[in-house]
Formats: sequence, C-alpha cells, structure tokens
Amino acid sequence: MTLRAGAILRAGSSGWWAAKARRVRVFLVGRVTDAEIRAVEGLMTPVQLALFRSMHRSDQRHSLDVVAWLRSGGAGEPDLLLAGLLHDAGKGNTGLLPRIVYSLTQAYGGWVAAPFRLIPGLGEAIARLERHPDSSARLASTVGCNARTVELIRHHIEPRDNDLGRLLRLADEAN
Repeated sequence: MTLRAGAILRAGSSGWWAAKARRVRVFLVGRVTDAEIRAVEGLMTPVQLALFRSMHRSDQRHSLDVVAWLRSGGAGEPDLLLAGLLHDAGKGNTGLLPRIVYSLTQAYGGWVAAPFRLIPGLGEAIARLERHPDSSARLASTVGCNARTVELIRHHIEPRDNDLGRLLRLADEAN
C-alpha cells in the first residue's frame, strides 16, 4: 500500500477549515448513487449494508469519499475499508447546526458548545456527535464487524493504530 504523505490537520488551521467547508457542502447537496453503493456492497454483509444505508445521506457520501480516497492511495485492507464505510454510523440523523458546533468544539474547546446545549434537542444532538466514535463502534460490532474494524472505528479520531488508524484519520480529514 502506498501511504500518502501528509500530517493530521491541526484543528482551526486553514486546511481544517477547508475540510469543514467541504463537509457543509456535502451535508447540503451531497448525493449517493446506486452505482456507488453497488461498488462497495462487496465489502459489507447484508446487515452491514443495511446499517450503512441507515446513515444520514451526508455521512454515506462522506464515507464513500473516505473509501475512495483510501483506495486511490492503494489501501485495500477489508477491515480498513469497512471501518471507512461505518465510522460515522453512530451520528444518527443529526442536523447541520449540531455538526458545526461539534466541529468548533474540536478546534476551540468544549466551552463553544455550552450555550447551545441549553437549546432543547440541540444538547442531545451535540452529545450524540461527541459519543459517535463509541456508538459507531458498538453498531459495527452488532452487525458483525470484527474486533480490528471495531477498534479502528472506535479510535478514528485519536488513532491507536499508527498504520491503519492513522490512515483512516487522514482519509476522514481529507474528505
């Protein structure tokens, strides 16, 4: 596998902001085609595919882009590709505002979310995003993903695996 050069983006950097702007665009106008789903079906069991299809459309689009990025760099490990497809499954049907607030807390700290947590429904949505690595990993486990895939998902924001975990984070940030 050819590893792409690049460092983890520093939260709040210009590259980080550019990536977040792309994610807003994907949230608003991103689409997923049947052909794209067919292209990754072979990576998932039917129950894993059902979990993928239950994800918010923007998370599906993002996950497909993550896998395309990984594949374009030569990554073909099934555990990594499956983790790329399901790493955001625990976000649920969360709206744009909580996602923006969550991203800002990653860059500037939890204090950013404090006033938003007081708005009914918004606090729980932000908490769901904060918990999404663990909840995504639990969901992946319940649909039969192996321990390696589950751990890649659980630690995709702060990788413990210096090879595949770091690669998943780079792909996540690049898309």
